[in-house]
Amino acid sequence: MAFLKFNKAELVNLSYSLKREIISASKLGAYCNTSILTCNTRRYHGLLALTLDRFGGDRYLMLSSMDETLIVNGKQFNLGIHCYGDIYEPRGHKYIVDFNADVVPQITYKVGEILFRKSLLLRPDRDQLLVKYELLEAPSDAVLQLRPFLPFRNVHALTHVNDVADPTPSPIDGGQAFCLYEGFPELFLQFDKKADFVPGPYWNRDITYSNEYRRGYECKEDILVPGYFTLNMKEGGSVIFSASKFLEKPKNFASVYNEKIKTVGVVENYHDQLVRCADFLVTNHNSRKRINAGYSWLYTGLLRETLLCLPGLTLYAGRPEDFEEILDNLISDEKERLFHRTTQVEAPLYMASVLQKYIEFGADEKEVWKKYGPTVKGVLESYLPGVRKEVAMQPNGLLWAQQDGVALTWMNTYVNGRAVTERAGFQVETNAFWYNSICFALEMERKFGKKGGEFVSKWQAVADLVKKNFQPVFWMDRQGYLADHVDNNGQSTEIRPGAMFAIWVKYSPIDDELHPSILRVIANELVTARGLRTRSPRYINYTGAYEGSQVDRDLAYYNGCTRPGLLEQYIELAFRMKGASFVKKAEWLLEGFYEDLNKHGVGAFSELYDGDPPFEPHGAISSALSTSALLVAESLLNKYKKEA
Repeated sequence: MAFLKFNKAELVNLSYSLKREIISASKLGAYCNTSILTCNTRRYHGLLALTLDRFGGDRYLMLSSMDETLIVNGKQFNLGIHCYGDIYEPRGHKYIVDFNADVVPQITYKVGEILFRKSLLLRPDRDQLLVKYELLEAPSDAVLQLRPFLPFRNVHALTHVNDVADPTPSPIDGGQAFCLYEGFPELFLQFDKKADFVPGPYWNRDITYSNEYRRGYECKEDILVPGYFTLNMKEGGSVIFSASKFLEKPKNFASVYNEKIKTVGVVENYHDQLVRCADFLVTNHNSRKRINAGYSWLYTGLLRETLLCLPGLTLYAGRPEDFEEILDNLISDEKERLFHRTTQVEAPLYMASVLQKYIEFGADEKEVWKKYGPTVKGVLESYLPGVRKEVAMQPNGLLWAQQDGVALTWMNTYVNGRAVTERAGFQVETNAFWYNSICFALEMERKFGKKGGEFVSKWQAVADLVKKNFQPVFWMDRQGYLADHVDNNGQSTEIRPGAMFAIWVKYSPIDDELHPSILRVIANELVTARGLRTRSPRYINYTGAYEGSQVDRDLAYYNGCTRPGLLEQYIELAFRMKGASFVKKAEWLLEGFYEDLNKHGVGAFSELYDGDPPFEPHGAISSALSTSALLVAESLLNKYKKEA
């Protein structure tokens, strides 16, 4: 597809091309993430990062870069590129004439009469990177030299010159194996053609990651290069390089590469691209399916992100069979947060909404309640007085959340150890999900529970109490909106998106006649061309640009930045109230993300955007929340298009 291509003028412009990143991820938790020039600009960038159980299941960067040098007729052309402060050396990007990522990332170089191409394939089913090098045109035979940059470190860390690293190679079939530090697995570097290794270890010092510098982080690293591989190539010939955690069979590289390329398939439309991104975000490490919150630095298996994204990344991505497996693993992993304590007090209450979506999608509600009813009821019981320290039901039936200095909701950034948006007290979305969860449990228990059981009588009284007090506590008549939270000083009058959930949940505690007013305020104050702002621009501390130091960006993160992940609820509400007349607006809201597929993460959907025009993307380049929301929104749009 045209949106996954770049031309020479774009590629040689470093201020443009270094902001564009490629991302591939495997089902096993490995990833390949770098700029479209393969010049790393983040500490997280590299050609092969692996999830290693031996180190607690975190990701470790094994192969950072592979510098290619072509030697033709005695002349050397180095195709690599690294940043050293303000200097880029070598400047291999000047030879790039084409970049294409419609199947896998593919970079074409032209050096005089030489046309050379490399294609990057991260296997979805194995901890292995395959790189295909092709000498498409050349005036004579060429020698290809390849220098591997080996960091062997946690993706969140940096490495520096030390006397512990062991660059000694171990000869293997088709290449060499390396293990720089004790405890690490070996990294097997192999070729399907004869390749000689020339040892000559050295530290490539002070490689600078420009994105880390811009963000105010430590940004310089020293990486060990153990030597280089050298092999001969003829015009029209190719060689496949493998970097793997396993000793592979080089004779199989070509057949495996061709087979996996077919598996990846060609993206033919925007829906295909969404589904491909969704597939990247569902991992199956150790045969346990979980959701990764976003590449390349967010974590896998998070409670809030998994629950919010589960319907979108499974049901709406054409994989309903994954829904229960992922949910079962989450419940098994997150018992402490679900039933005892958490710093995201609304997250356990998402469970009911997720199950409601599952039933709405066609699941047997009796079987759903039989399997997950005990979890929903256990979550509800945990919010009663005396169970959780961070949140508890008050005499008015509402949940009060407070822990000094701690941000107890999804707005959880900190600056110098202090919560930016603490929101202590009655939070609007927490209490909306609380009421919905109670009503869902009551509905299911009346249908499928024990007749005459105490649950219905006990919790109906709580539901009545919440319904009675929610609207008087949160409704702001002058603004025609709901307070974001209510503390000891009264209502917080800021316009934030949490109020949206109070009318989005199936069982809303707000009178129906007030819903249009709330939606109108959201549309006027929060909706942008790239999702919903986290705060209305009318307030003095609104920050519409995610830029500057880490402190500046953390202050902006929930004080104006736009979240594509909130579009799902808004678009669903708008269609619910306006019907097919909202189709054109919905199309406009979604089209912008497809226009941006050449920005930030190439072919991926970003975590957040600036709250002000021109709405530049930021954050994780491939976000589970954004991808999931767009899949659901797309499905709603298609449904109402048919009705129209």
